[in-house]
Amino acid sequence: MPNGKTFGSWKSELSSIPQATQNALGTLEWVSRRENCVISGPSGTGKRHFIEALCHQAIDADLRVSWFTLETLAATFGRAHVDGSVAWTIAKICRSDIIVVDDIGLLPVGHETAEAFYRLVDAAYERRSLAVTSNIHPSGFDTIMPKTMATATVDRLMRHAHMVETSG
Repeated sequence: MPNGKTFGSWKSELSSIPQATQNALGTLEWVSRRENCVISGPSGTGKRHFIEALCHQAIDADLRVSWFTLETLAATFGRAHVDGSVAWTIAKICRSDIIVVDDIGLLPVGHETAEAFYRLVDAAYERRSLAVTSNIHPSGFDTIMPKTMATATVDRLMRHAHMVETSG
């Protein structure tokens, strides 16, 4: 995890995430059901901290977690394209119980980055849980990636997702 944030430093009473939602997601039952957690909202509203804390809790429960930003995901897929190991790379990532893609929406993404995100969402669909943080609601992903790919990605991502919107 990028910053080592846990629920020990999380101030649930200061979060705009409803306490009932925090409690429900904290059980990690959504992971056993292969559901996703999507948190969107402005910068500085605790999206990453909450996801990091959930991931630390998951690791403590012997679950496997992979963490990417959209940029590191694209770089991983870029290397896999070069050496012909895309299928192997996807399979390796999908061994994790929770796959995090952090910070979507800060910058527009190129076709390769959008494709990497789509491939991951498609491969994990109903098989693994994704946890996504974004500055924009998924309905706006077509503003940062090609519309057709955004539509397919959001459809799979949101089909079995807990959508949380932060404010502040």
